[in-house]
Amino acid sequence: MENKIKLVSFQNIRSELEEKELESWQNIIRVLTHEIMNSTGPIISTTHTLIELITKENTDIPVSADDINNETIDDILEGMKIIEERSDGLEKFVKQFRRFTILPKLEVESFEIKSLFQSICVLFDEQIRKQNILLSYSIEPEGITLDADKKLVEQIMINLVKNAIDTLKNLKNKTLKLKAFINREGRTIIQVVDNGPGIPPEDIEKIFIPFYTRKKTGSGIGLSLSKQIMLLHKGSISVHSEPGVDTVFTLRF
Repeated sequence: MENKIKLVSFQNIRSELEEKELESWQNIIRVLTHEIMNSTGPIISTTHTLIELITKENTDIPVSADDINNETIDDILEGMKIIEERSDGLEKFVKQFRRFTILPKLEVESFEIKSLFQSICVLFDEQIRKQNILLSYSIEPEGITLDADKKLVEQIMINLVKNAIDTLKNLKNKTLKLKAFINREGRTIIQVVDNGPGIPPEDIEKIFIPFYTRKKTGSGIGLSLSKQIMLLHKGSISVHSEPGVDTVFTLRF
């Protein structure tokens, strides 16, 4: 008679976890530094130019009022506007950082996912129609309920749908799907699927890093904030993207 032997191996992964944590902090610091320098660089440069305009050459002695003509005044005004704009941008960035680091407490309630999907459809109805996007949703089984903070989950959905709509702008046949189902482990799954251009492989690992963004006007906190909210729910968010085919964001509760 053969005896079955079960081997159990224990491995200390603390060093690997610490290495990942360090890498995450380095990524955050790298993005923070980039954003701050984008504002402080022009501010310093413009300030230096303004000082040159109102001081005698190679000195700190101010020029007389008679030496300041209308062209100089226009240059000074333009420089001040640049400083104001960059300072305002830096202030907004700090506020966004504060918003990211201070999350509200969960207010858990039981609600039907169908009502969540319907709210999202109504909210984006105008944009969907203007861009001729084919929006649909499916729920299996139809009456799935979720015990979660509805407002925060809605915030995640708004961010994901908004991002999807942005990526579909230059396509002809645009589709956007919202899905909900119960997986084999009995967990509630919500997905946002679009047929946009997709996310390049090199960006997949970066999109959840705070303040990282591929958009010119993006803040870079939407997806990282969504990840924080899912962690508060003891859940997770992930993405699978095949460029030219589809992009699927998955929420696991």
